Amino acid sequence: MSAEHPTASEPGTATPLVVVPTYNEAENIASLVARLRSAVPAAHVLIADDNSPDGTGRLADELAAADPQVHVLHRAGKEGLGAAYLAGFDWALQRGYGVIVQCDADGSHQPEQLPRLLNALDHADMVKGSRWVPGGELVNWPASREILSRGASIWVRLWLGIDVKDATGGYNAFRADTLRAIQLDDVASAGYCFQVDLTWRTLRSGFRVVEVPITFVEREHGASKMSKDIVVEAMLRTAWWGINHRLGQLRQLGRRLAGRTRRASVSSRSGGR
Repeated sequence: MSAEHPTASEPGTATPLVVVPTYNEAENIASLVARLRSAVPAAHVLIADDNSPDGTGRLADELAAADPQVHVLHRAGKEGLGAAYLAGFDWALQRGYGVIVQCDADGSHQPEQLPRLLNALDHADMVKGSRWVPGGELVNWPASREILSRGASIWVRLWLGIDVKDATGGYNAFRADTLRAIQLDDVASAGYCFQVDLTWRTLRSGFRVVEVPITFVEREHGASKMSKDIVVEAMLRTAWWGINHRLGQLRQLGRRLAGRTRRASVSSRSGGR
């Protein structure tokens, strides 16, 4: 169920919608929304709240009541980051937004850098805010988290053979047509893996992915939702996608070789007559 200001303006096809999934982010949500609205005044914000017990949903409703460009999607319960984003994407596409942005609620994604992502979308179909390209930075991250994140990105690049430095990054901007084309209905991944899944689908659909440097800041309030299960899921799913991709390439190669052999055989028989 969504709550919207009764005089909310209709989005244009170029209007960006920033989807912000929340679960127990009462300490962060008001500041984040204010910064997003200041950074890109034309942007709309959709807070997708998973029935947070700390009152985040109520605070989101108050923000929406005060600002016609802030909207709320109330969800029944905690179903994971991926499910919240998919619900937000569906909400955005049904309402005609031309650009959809993913942004964490904890302040790790800097709203002041959103114009950088939107500008890059002029020559891309998906833009990733990247920690691991030149100019990317980390602030207050423990070494263990950096090692884990860098290792995950290397793992993805090795298995999938893609030239994306920060495939697990979650500060992303999409053209609406990109999301419509990449078959979101069968996405079942979450967390790190969800971000990889979207990137992989975008590339496999022939779209252009561009990375721009961002400064990633460790949250100051609340607890991280990262867990061992999320990391393991990402590693296993990525390996499975990679294996299937390589097998598909081998099958295509086999068909091409078989076709050449048949043509060569026919040509040889024709020449001997």
